[in-house]
Amino acid sequence: VVNRDFSPAAPNKVWVTDITYIRTYEGWTFLAVIVDLYSRQVVGWAMQSQMTTDLVLQALVSAVWKRKPAAGLIIHSDQGSQFTSNDWLSLLKQHGMVPSMSRRGNCHDNAVAESFFSALKKERIKRRIYPTRDEARSDVFNYIEMFYNPIRRHGFAGNLAPVEFERRYAQSGS
Repeated sequence: VVNRDFSPAAPNKVWVTDITYIRTYEGWTFLAVIVDLYSRQVVGWAMQSQMTTDLVLQALVSAVWKRKPAAGLIIHSDQGSQFTSNDWLSLLKQHGMVPSMSRRGNCHDNAVAESFFSALKKERIKRRIYPTRDEARSDVFNYIEMFYNPIRRHGFAGNLAPVEFERRYAQSGS
């Protein structure tokens, strides 16, 4: 559905989602994010020790709780089993969301989510192995909520931070 059109005209029209992994001495921890394509703001995220459907459901529920999007929002993912599960599709339907999926094996179809993970790993994780999953979660929280969303500037967003880009949109009355 998205067809690599990564520039919606307003917030809460198109979200993208994906999962990545982070190393800890306790084992892997998995991070699922929901990113609003309009501003590149991470609007929902969750971390767990297993890459299950529950992980992506938690990220989506947090995004829906924060943003309360209108029906018709498109949510784009890859074809991972978490995003093709009955539970995921049922939650989308419950909230009037339209599922969109990348073509099989084509990371470019979900480039914005991949770009966020690249920034996270380059700017914060940098080949680091966290002592515990809790320490990884705390550091990811700090990166997303204290830096990436409110401070980190994006060329796509007029060289503004995602929060500021959306604030200006709201003020413009568009």
